[in-house]
Amino acid sequence: MLLSNEQVKNLLLHSGQVSQETLTSLEEFAKNARTPLQEAAIEKDVISDENLGILVANFLKFPFIYLAKTAIPENIFSIIPERIARKFKLVAFAKTAGGILLAMVDPTNKELIEMISKKTGLKVIPYYATGRDIENTLQLYRKDLQQTFDDLLKREVGENVEAQDAPIAKMVDLLITYAYRDKASDIHIEPEENDLLVRFRIDGILHDMLYLDKKLTERILTRIKILSRLRTDEHLSAQDGKIRMMVDDDNLDLRVSIVPIAEGEKAVMRLLSSHFRASSLLDLGMREEDFKKVNNAINKSYGMILATGPTGSGKTTSIYSILKILNTREKNITTIEDPIEYRMKGVNQIQVNSKTNLTFANGLRSILRQDPNVIFVGEIRDDETAEIAVNAALTGHLVVSTLHTNDAATALPRLVDMKVEPFLVASTVNVIIAQRLVRRICESCKAQVYIKKEDLLKNIPQDLIEKHFQGGDEIPVSQGKGCKLCHHTGYLGRIGIYEVLQMSESIRKMVVDKKDSDVITEEAIKEGMTTMQEDGVDKIAKGFTTLEEVLRVTKVERA
Repeated sequence: MLLSNEQVKNLLLHSGQVSQETLTSLEEFAKNARTPLQEAAIEKDVISDENLGILVANFLKFPFIYLAKTAIPENIFSIIPERIARKFKLVAFAKTAGGILLAMVDPTNKELIEMISKKTGLKVIPYYATGRDIENTLQLYRKDLQQTFDDLLKREVGENVEAQDAPIAKMVDLLITYAYRDKASDIHIEPEENDLLVRFRIDGILHDMLYLDKKLTERILTRIKILSRLRTDEHLSAQDGKIRMMVDDDNLDLRVSIVPIAEGEKAVMRLLSSHFRASSLLDLGMREEDFKKVNNAINKSYGMILATGPTGSGKTTSIYSILKILNTREKNITTIEDPIEYRMKGVNQIQVNSKTNLTFANGLRSILRQDPNVIFVGEIRDDETAEIAVNAALTGHLVVSTLHTNDAATALPRLVDMKVEPFLVASTVNVIIAQRLVRRICESCKAQVYIKKEDLLKNIPQDLIEKHFQGGDEIPVSQGKGCKLCHHTGYLGRIGIYEVLQMSESIRKMVVDKKDSDVITEEAIKEGMTTMQEDGVDKIAKGFTTLEEVLRVTKVERA
């Protein structure tokens, strides 16, 4: 790190954004986690990456640039070769009459600036940018995957490619590396009638990335089976395995699933990496008012924190962000998960294993004998798990878990349906976070467009439109035009839309009286809860996402 922990501490303290008490807790966390104070501050939601970057830049007396909000012309970006940019963490983002503007993690490095100036023949004007911001922007160097594979095959075996001659090991490694750099969550390898199709799930949406010769299918699948220690002679039954490998200095775990389909065997690889889990709740898009409610629940030593939503809504990511805040040396945190998506230092993580009868319920019973302070149950799936989790929360443990319900209020009657007594639900649940993930508009190609008010009214209640938008019949909103950085989709990355229900005395009474979720929702809104729909509309108005994205994940239309 460019600044020492002491310097970062003084910066945070003198900024007025962080109290001495928070700073003391942060220092302890950084020491135990063996992470620089600058990284710890972002992980613990003490300050955003951008705001901390501004403080560091001012301290160094260099101008600050936040590349995530900067459109970079391709001809400028490509002035610096990829090898140099990745090695020294720098990005050329603009060019003026005075020279080339260079975003650097260390703008004080005069030797590096001289070297770049000599190589490019241009004067270098250094700017400070955060390491995270530069890492994300380096995706601009990405080449087309199809072209890369075609070039690899030509280079290795010439124009006439035969399936038995293809460099399969290199191809599989390249596939995983590209998926990792594209921040894909899954790789799908699907044999079709005439081709082998490779698709990446990026920001929740599947994209066709690559077509290969169908004859390569068996060799590629065999390579994946070898890496994940599966039977290579089994082609008619489903198999599950794991791969662990290093990609760009990061430990990457891949969960592998292979199933027989009509055209052969299909493989899906889920990428699980600490690189993807470094977000804080504020970075994920949670409003400050909602974060305060969650923080109040985190600071209690008992009770339940629940995250709800369908599969792929980011529940586990939010829970990990909460666990990072809770993870201090004096706490014993134990989890039971399926699968363990992210390894955390200082946390005891248990993997569900049906073969040994290590279920959520059985694992949870064992955890209670391990003297825990905080328990994370990956998912409350059945009555038995619900009962044990609620009793654990009642007997002085902080229990964090996930449920599959559509909104926050529905989680309460859902627990009652799982045969948990209503008074126990009312006594133990502290806060419920309901969420969805929407794709974020790409900052590099963001543009303003206008939507007719009457089109908005078809999907959004009038009171929300009047509250969050200004203007007449045509309302200005943002949209991505599509560029190389975002695969020409107009979106890059995702952001959460949330509703956070904090349990109050009146809501606890409603749960005991077995009121339905609509009545509970109405009361929560009266008490200041922002619904997911309103949070989505707010993020449209602020230019974070689009109407289409909010409607895609909420499916809420005006009655």
